[in-house]
Amino acid sequence: MAGSQVPSSRRLFLVASTGAALALGFATPAHAAGRTRFGRYGSPSRRLNDRTLYVDAAGTGDFTTVQAAVTAVSGTGFTLVIAPGVYRETVAVDITRTELTWIGASENPRDVVIVHDNAAGTPKPGGGTYGTTGSATTLVQADGFTARWITFANDWLRADHPGITGTQAVAIKVQGDRSAFHHCRFLGHQDTLYADSMNRDAYARQYFAHCYAEGDVDFVFGRATAVYEHCHFRTLDRTDLTGAPYGFVFAPSTVGTNPRGYLVTNSRVTSESPDAYYKLARPWVPSSDTTARPMLTVRNTHLGPGIDAVAPYTNMSDTYPWQSQRFAEYRNTGPGAVISVPENRPQLTPVEAESATRETYLGDWTPWQGRWC
Repeated sequence: MAGSQVPSSRRLFLVASTGAALALGFATPAHAAGRTRFGRYGSPSRRLNDRTLYVDAAGTGDFTTVQAAVTAVSGTGFTLVIAPGVYRETVAVDITRTELTWIGASENPRDVVIVHDNAAGTPKPGGGTYGTTGSATTLVQADGFTARWITFANDWLRADHPGITGTQAVAIKVQGDRSAFHHCRFLGHQDTLYADSMNRDAYARQYFAHCYAEGDVDFVFGRATAVYEHCHFRTLDRTDLTGAPYGFVFAPSTVGTNPRGYLVTNSRVTSESPDAYYKLARPWVPSSDTTARPMLTVRNTHLGPGIDAVAPYTNMSDTYPWQSQRFAEYRNTGPGAVISVPENRPQLTPVEAESATRETYLGDWTPWQGRWC
């Protein structure tokens, strides 16, 4: 995956938040002052139940870091209510902490930010580098994870580290089955949102609704069965490059035996870049699974002018041409969706589109139902 350099001023947009700028532009929002830090979700003194824990960097909760609260969870079905603030840390949810829910207490994802700044090529203490997975600010491996109103970010910038060639910097890697994200933001540059599974035999189902993701190179990628509904994907400008392409929105790596990969529906793709400087997708066939057949369906989605309408797909490796993978569209709109070269834009038939739905992809799991969905 290619690299680039972005001015440090870009970081202010990455970590955009209201209030005075702290180290990287994050601050507790002014509107959160003067009221209960946990909103309508109780507090340590009036706990909703014994499986609700409170996190507040300012010290009014049970814990001041998200990882400390996750570590304290024993068993299944816990809820973390997270007060407004910037949580500069890495967080890992292992497979034992199932049915865990994180709630941003203000119900505004800009107010609760979990951020760190490792990249794949960042040196690790004791030797070696982190690698792509190790760069993740947040790692979720447990089944049944749900997050609402939270920003997951990786603010590592290539321009600040010209000597590092491993520029993948993951905001979140999700591997568990039945992982749902509602009204969340995912901020980064390369490899921002890693929607994956625990192994090639696990068809992890994931659901992203009313979410925002931004980046430049392969910033939504992995082998999960993932549905993105009513989401906004935004491609970033790149002042270091003089020509197209600047990057790629999706890079699925669906296992060949999995009949369901990525489904994007009723969403939109916008861009800060010049017109036609981004590809919609390229297939990722990992060296660890050369039988992968990446799958992406984009339907009923508005594609802005930043997407190259003439040739929206390209190869990551000529050994695995995109035409041999499972890419398709259906009833998209916008300047980036204009079909001028039909062979470059495979389209579903109406009959095929009947099975390209969240219900088909997610089966008996219905994460779009519920009070806060």
